[in-house]
Amino acid sequence: MQHSYPHCWRCKKPIIFRSTEQWFISMEKNDLRKKALAAINEVQWIPSWGSDRIYGMVENRPDWCISRQRLWGVPITVYYCAKCKAEVLTKEMLDYLVALVEKGGADIWFEKDAKDLMPKGSVCPHCKSTEFIKETNILDVWFDSGVTHAAVLEKRPDLRSPADMYLEGSDQHRGWFHSSLLESVGTRGRAPYLSVLTHGFVVDGEGKKMSKSIGNTIEPQEVIEKYGAEILRLWVAAEDYTDDIRISEEILKRLVEAYRRIRNTGRFILGNLYDFNPDKDLIAYEKMEEMDKWALHRLQEIIKRVGDAYDRYQFHVVFYTLYNYCTVDLSALYLDVLKDRLYTTKSGSTARRSGQSAMFIILKAMTRLLAPVFTFTAEEIWNTMPAWKDKEASVHLARLPQTDELYSNSSLGDAWKTMIDARAEIAKALEQARKDKVIGHSLDARVSIGAPEKMKNLFESHLEDLRALLIVSQLQIVPENQITNPYKSEEIKGLVVGVEKARGEKCERCWVYSESLGKDKDHPKVCDRCLANL
Repeated sequence: MQHSYPHCWRCKKPIIFRSTEQWFISMEKNDLRKKALAAINEVQWIPSWGSDRIYGMVENRPDWCISRQRLWGVPITVYYCAKCKAEVLTKEMLDYLVALVEKGGADIWFEKDAKDLMPKGSVCPHCKSTEFIKETNILDVWFDSGVTHAAVLEKRPDLRSPADMYLEGSDQHRGWFHSSLLESVGTRGRAPYLSVLTHGFVVDGEGKKMSKSIGNTIEPQEVIEKYGAEILRLWVAAEDYTDDIRISEEILKRLVEAYRRIRNTGRFILGNLYDFNPDKDLIAYEKMEEMDKWALHRLQEIIKRVGDAYDRYQFHVVFYTLYNYCTVDLSALYLDVLKDRLYTTKSGSTARRSGQSAMFIILKAMTRLLAPVFTFTAEEIWNTMPAWKDKEASVHLARLPQTDELYSNSSLGDAWKTMIDARAEIAKALEQARKDKVIGHSLDARVSIGAPEKMKNLFESHLEDLRALLIVSQLQIVPENQITNPYKSEEIKGLVVGVEKARGEKCERCWVYSESLGKDKDHPKVCDRCLANL
């Protein structure tokens, strides 16, 4: 018959169990358990399941054995009478010892005899003996770590107690979080922290524990040297730390690509603010183009979502919100549509300055939102932005942006959401026309739309905005029966789209087709719109 038997982890020899006297902290004396459980409920636990985990541990734990039989550590400073063997520790003895330790360190307990660590004339209160011996046990190391709140926070005037946050791996519900809680509740009557954040452990790309023997470790310095500190910080922020955190070359390469897209968005905006002076050229909101107003409304939604995520320490939500904002809302939509206005209208026109004003406001807010994660990139963008009155010397001296009611417009947001949703469906019809060789580029198209009454009214009142949004040359809203080869949307009921070759000729300046080319002898291949901007 075979059975398992405990062995020493270091020398691999079988362990012999021997019962000896130990020092304990009672969980019931002075209602320590009850008070600790109450204190748990006063703390913010991130993620929330941390509360249940530590509550169950404290609720069911035995008394805490705090003594260890080792040669060196933090001593248990108790004396024993050499004659009657009683434990002896008076306030006078303790104060005397504290003064010695402050001068010579805790090792003095091991270096000197008991008589040299006590006030002269010390006697046993039980038998009046003057001979003493020292306790040889040391404190559990978790007791050592559990007093950090007192040793660190209460000894420095620039810090405050309790701590705003304790942050460690999930194993510390049984360790540091636990011992700190019991010691603080027992001595201060409260938890040593206001909040506790727990994170998982770093594992390889397949979710396996990292080990040098396996060869699947990745050193932080290697990542910094290859990709830069910005990517290492981005990796930390992009992962959901409430679970184990994976890292691999493939994961890092994906983050490099994501970083590049965010950086390029900032780069594009900066490139189009080269002649913009915020103190002179900023257009008042009421004079802005409607699409620019939508962009600022969308920015308020992003500021709210990112701000809330920072408050909840959900840094992966911060990253993915800003990444999607840069790639979907800005690069693939707003900035793509805005190019026509930026490149074809007069440099000082209200239409162009409106777009620049919106981009400036967006970049100013976005850079501050990025700053805690994209530390160097945000600073680089901030320093490259055009100067304005009272501009902070560093983005890290600027406060995170708050939502601005001036730019929040839910009805406008709803209207543009309808048009943007329709844009996605109309893009399918344009793609089919491209495959059928009807058009090459979207600007080659004349689009006819049939839509339900409410949507039709919206489109008709925003005809030029919708044309610009679709990046087509011509657009008309017509009854469904007037559309040839219709594309019927499966996503938006009643939306019907027809695509044909645009009428007229292509303007050499803006590439938009027009039937008015040739009117000007000096510029025969330029459309009326461009002529007005020359």
